[in-house]
Amino acid sequence: MGQMAKHEGQKLKYYTLSVDLKRMILDGDIQAGDRLPSENELASRYNISRHTVRKALAILENEGYIYAEHGKGTFCSELVRHSKTSRNIAVVTTYLSDYIFPKVVQGIDSVMTEKGYSIILKNTRNSRKAEARCLEELLQKDIEGLIIEPSKSEIFCKHISLYERLEQFGIPYVFIQACLEQIKDKPQVKMDDCKGGYLVTNYLISLGHRNILGVFKADDTQGMERHRGYVQALQEAGILYNPDNIIWFHTEDRAMKPFAALQEMVRKGYPFDAVVCYNDQIAVEIIKALEECKLGVPEQVSVTGYDNSFIAENSRIKLTTIAHPQDKLGEMAAKLLLELIQNPNAEIAENKILIEPELIVRESCKRRGNFAATEKTSCIDDHTSNKVKV
Repeated sequence: MGQMAKHEGQKLKYYTLSVDLKRMILDGDIQAGDRLPSENELASRYNISRHTVRKALAILENEGYIYAEHGKGTFCSELVRHSKTSRNIAVVTTYLSDYIFPKVVQGIDSVMTEKGYSIILKNTRNSRKAEARCLEELLQKDIEGLIIEPSKSEIFCKHISLYERLEQFGIPYVFIQACLEQIKDKPQVKMDDCKGGYLVTNYLISLGHRNILGVFKADDTQGMERHRGYVQALQEAGILYNPDNIIWFHTEDRAMKPFAALQEMVRKGYPFDAVVCYNDQIAVEIIKALEECKLGVPEQVSVTGYDNSFIAENSRIKLTTIAHPQDKLGEMAAKLLLELIQNPNAEIAENKILIEPELIVRESCKRRGNFAATEKTSCIDDHTSNKVKV
């Protein structure tokens, strides 16, 4: 037991040193060509053996961050020479193979292939650590640009330095779906999610619904903006916002919490006649939860989705939802990135594109009364972005 603990402790020490040195390289504290402190200096500074130092340096050398010159020491390498002629661009999304993401990637590919570019695809599964790893890997590749959907975009980002490194290398990047609060002025293409949340909620109100639940994702900007639109629609209709009517979920519990939380509300007799859902996937799960509780959709409860995905049109109960022009969003992001690549020093006037949402009415909602909806449909100031209807 003691030997195992000692072994784990040594492993942790060399791993910590390798991570610290890598961070200093990526942050620019150690520049290409700089000589690293000697093994003795690092051993003293970190209170570890020279053997442990060598194991940490070996990791960095294998990853291409450093190189050794016999008799001279260890030096920081140029991670890659960014030639600007590779004809490679990278696309990083939270997911790749399901839901709306294939069409987004297809939209990007249709533009980039025509212009002679190849695409390096990566996904993060909506993990901040995975996003940082992707960016570190891409900084070692000869890419000309990046399109990225940030993971957990509502949470403070600890690896902004990696985006700064992209800029130091002259690699332009475009955010899709959301952006990061610390660099929200960067080029981006996304939906007007506030207005989308407003439209579905306002539609339910127009059908006479008064007790409307909301199921929203807490760790991304899309969820927060759709919630904001939901709140505005209630306020304009004179319906008191009740925080107890909201089911918040996170990436890690998305498969279980909405379903279980709704069934618990039904079990306790909580009154509601409609549910606004974060997206179509969640809407389908909510319908399943309601049906297990012997509540019919839309006969007893109306349900709305978001994204107008394949699921919305092909589920047993076709969903009222918000159109998400997935391929068009990809195309617009690709065209914006091309403009940034071709005009690196120019100010791009329309570098923030906000796509207008559209309500798609199907079978999952039913009229409950004659309560009239308000006509106002805008909840983001026009001067902040260029709104595009597609």
